[in-house]
Amino acid sequence: MGQASEIDGQSRVAMRIVPNSARKIITALASLVLLIGVAGRGQDKDADSKEKSDSTSKNVRLTIIVTGGEDKQPVDSASVYVRYVEERKISKDKKIEMNLKTNTSGIVHVPEIPRGKFMIQVIADGWKPYGEYFEVNQSEQTINIALVRPPKWY
Repeated sequence: MGQASEIDGQSRVAMRIVPNSARKIITALASLVLLIGVAGRGQDKDADSKEKSDSTSKNVRLTIIVTGGEDKQPVDSASVYVRYVEERKISKDKKIEMNLKTNTSGIVHVPEIPRGKFMIQVIADGWKPYGEYFEVNQSEQTINIALVRPPKWY
């Protein structure tokens, strides 16, 4: 790359300077190689995510319908608590709790949760509190919950 020459007992290296246009070409080629590598990896992730979104998905889309009384009327503005444990390989398992409210039709759409065991608790004014564990292995599930009136105290 350079030539060594001795002037006055000191060695000096003569460096060849690369012109500006050659630097731009080298930079452009390096950038192109990096972009192609990143684009290739991005396409692989899209293919994997499509496969995961099929029936082999680890998450569940859950709908809860809350009714009350003998005539099964929808319970409006009931608090619905969904609790589950998110398993981790390295650290402690993470306990997740979601607080949701029913709409005027008594329906709650729960954001995607992992398959497995979870607890649902329902609390509404004028109704007996409800709580039960459920096991879900399907990708979409609807759970019907019927609340009852509390016993009268004399």
